[in-house]
Amino acid sequence: MKRLALIMALIAAPVLARETIGIYKGWGAFRDPDRCYAIAKPLLANGRAGGFASVGTWPAKRLRASFSLHLSTPRDRAAPVTLAIGERRFPLVGSAQDVWAPDAATDHALVVAMRSGRSMSASTVDPRHRPFADTYALAGAAAAIDAATLACVTG
Repeated sequence: MKRLALIMALIAAPVLARETIGIYKGWGAFRDPDRCYAIAKPLLANGRAGGFASVGTWPAKRLRASFSLHLSTPRDRAAPVTLAIGERRFPLVGSAQDVWAPDAATDHALVVAMRSGRSMSASTVDPRHRPFADTYALAGAAAAIDAATLACVTG
């Protein structure tokens, strides 16, 4: 019984360390010991759960408003991933399910586009070459990004 209690405490520890900063429409802002971040689940995710978009700030790494995306479905690693926000298109790079901007300039440009966009969609193909897209509403994204960034700058 003690072992089960210890295991449960270890599993719960990271969740307990996370502090909610605020919820802004479909986006949440959170702080944990190493970072602050805005995060959302996709509206449409190829029929699967588990994908999310995040814009994080890591003070110790001197990263601010850095975009990342966990795709709802693993992609074909040879296939490009494109993030569309309005008329703008951004290439993303990364692993089978975790992708991000290829450089700081693209990272900055896509976060700026998120602030004025209505929705964004990441599209690629799965390992069987079937196309899929994860689509996110951007209402509340700017407020969540600002709250997360401010929490790490002042906290």
